[in-house]
Amino acid sequence: MGIFLGRKSRRQSSGAPQGSIPEENNANPVDLQKYDLYNKGINSMSNEKFEDAIRSFELALRLDQKYVDAWIKKGYAHFHLGEYNSAISAYDRALEIDINNVEPWNLKGLAYYRLKNYDKAIAACEKAIDVNPNDAMVWYNFACYLVLSGRIDEGLEGLKRSIEIDINYAKKSVRDRDFESARAEEGFRRIIEVVVLESIRQGYNYVGKIVWITGMDRQDVEDAVMRLTMKGLLVRKEKKTITSKEEYYEITQEIAEKIGYAKQTGFLKRNKVISAPLQELKDISEIIGMAKISVEKGDIQQTLEALEKLINPAHHGSAMIEQFFDQHRDVRLYHIRIKDRGQEYLNSHKADLINLLSEMDVKVRGNIVSSSTGE
Repeated sequence: MGIFLGRKSRRQSSGAPQGSIPEENNANPVDLQKYDLYNKGINSMSNEKFEDAIRSFELALRLDQKYVDAWIKKGYAHFHLGEYNSAISAYDRALEIDINNVEPWNLKGLAYYRLKNYDKAIAACEKAIDVNPNDAMVWYNFACYLVLSGRIDEGLEGLKRSIEIDINYAKKSVRDRDFESARAEEGFRRIIEVVVLESIRQGYNYVGKIVWITGMDRQDVEDAVMRLTMKGLLVRKEKKTITSKEEYYEITQEIAEKIGYAKQTGFLKRNKVISAPLQELKDISEIIGMAKISVEKGDIQQTLEALEKLINPAHHGSAMIEQFFDQHRDVRLYHIRIKDRGQEYLNSHKADLINLLSEMDVKVRGNIVSSSTGE
């Protein structure tokens, strides 16, 4: 089914909590009351008191009819109550104020999905994609609606795009009943192969483990393993036990060097570390170097472009999250603040940002050495 849980609005993703009181000390009483009502609505939603949440958002909107987040969350509360037309109306009000906000477009699509109006759901997703073509969740929902409307080939192309941005959507798709009519297609079989290959890359190299971690049917996993082995991407191996032999699979060395692989470390080899592809680590190191030069020069545009490549899943964001999670978070915050506050913020935080980038470069270069030596 379409995805909406956990979605953050564009404002929330910029680093400041939704509905929070502005930093300025001179916030007027109306703003304070508005934010208080909004946060009250959010708390009601977290306790699944959706009617109470709607009342709080409506009171906030009486104070500010252009409060986009309140319109979005009001729609979200209606959605949870099954009031899909009311949800759509709220999302439309948000879009009247901010037509380039991805979240209400995506949520509007989900409401139409629940109403089984797939054409309008598709149209809403197309608008969201126009605003942000790198949003994996929107591409995934778009793919669902296309397949459900009978446009299977287009749906698989959309699904492929979501997976290119975020590999986790491959795992979601193989368990999603919305793709049932696409399962016999060669394109979907390749996605199953991607999920199996990624599972083995993560260290789940027995068929039973892959079934457990993905939730797929055993037959689908076995078929995928057979195809991957025939393509020369996997190698079948055996491990002897006291009473029998167990089959397991490994990614071939050539492929492992390209896509990365899991290494067991520590006492009894129980800790797992994912090694990114060597070339990607080199690319990340080069981008860090460019970012340091841009920061030193005070070039805000080049700095933002370099940081974007480090945090965006469409570039190197996924590898950064896997191996340098804390650094990815810090870089993302700097990117948000520089984008919001401009040249003055960059100039006043040059030293801190350069230190962060230097520390990152040391870690990345260390991983390059490890990958090169096979340690």
